[in-house]
Order: sequence, then C-alpha cells, then structure tokens
Amino acid sequence: MSNTRIKIMTGDITKCKADAIVNAANSSLAGGGGVDGAIHRAAGPELAKEARALAPCPTGEAKTTRGYGLPAAWVIHTVGPVYHSHSPEKAAELLAAAYRNSLREASRVGAKSVAFPAVSTGVYGYPKDVAAKIAVAAVDEFLRQDTSIEEVLLVCFSEDSAEAHRLALEERLAF
Repeated sequence: MSNTRIKIMTGDITKCKADAIVNAANSSLAGGGGVDGAIHRAAGPELAKEARALAPCPTGEAKTTRGYGLPAAWVIHTVGPVYHSHSPEKAAELLAAAYRNSLREASRVGAKSVAFPAVSTGVYGYPKDVAAKIAVAAVDEFLRQDTSIEEVLLVCFSEDSAEAHRLALEERLAF
C-alpha cells in the first residue's frame, strides 16, 4: 500500500503544489545556498523571520514554518548530516532521522502531501545513490505506520539524482 504513495520527479521543489515541502536547511535555519536558498527566496522574508525564531535545529531534527509565498502551506526545515563529518553508520542514522522527523512534522500539521529534496546530497556531500536508498527506506517505513500522509514526492534537482531514487524505489519494492 505505502509504496504507491511515493513518487519521484525532477523539478523545482519551490513550485510543488504539495501541502508541505521539506527544506534541506542548516542548523541556524537562516537560509543558505542550494535548495535552502531557493526556498527562502521563493517564500519571501517572512519565512526567514519565523525560521530564525525556531533555531537552532539539530542534525536529524525538523521544525515547521508557514509557506508564505510558496504554493505549499508549510515548510518543514530539516538538517541532514554533512557526510564526511560522521561515520557512514552515524550519517545514515541521521539522514533517516531527518526524513522520519520531517514526516512526523507533516503529519502533525495535517499535511496530506509532502515534497522532499534529496537531503544532504548537495554541499553536504552525501553520495546520491546511498542517500536515495536511505530516503526511500525511511519514507516507506514511515508510510507503512502512518496513513495520514497520502503522497510523498521525492523532488530531485537533477536527472541523475532522480534515477538514483527510482532505482532505490524499485529495489525497495522488490524486497
């Protein structure tokens, strides 16, 4: 049942019409580069003001703000691990926690649809194929327990990232 609720696409997460989008944030929640900067620019200055009041956000945790100028009602800010700052096992644990805690926040605010970027795969250096497997497994496991979320979009910035996520989902469904 849950696997049909996971969809993978290439695109701009700031344009997603999901109830909530996830921001791959830094612990200060102050905006930065990559998807974080794009979300802050698209949402407008009110997002930064609300997010700053919630900081800091520890790695693996998630905090929610309104979406402001975005199509999404909510932005869930999560901090993924910097890959080379941890052992591979600890990095995997923190990345899975970022996905799970973001989904918990989405469920808490009543979001039926959630869009994720490929958390930690940009400047945080997480290998795309490894991160994709962790993301798909964490989302699938969560959805098997929580039926309030109807759809999870894994929105990849590049086609190679989307392909890594597609392969991870196919592998997960075969298991």
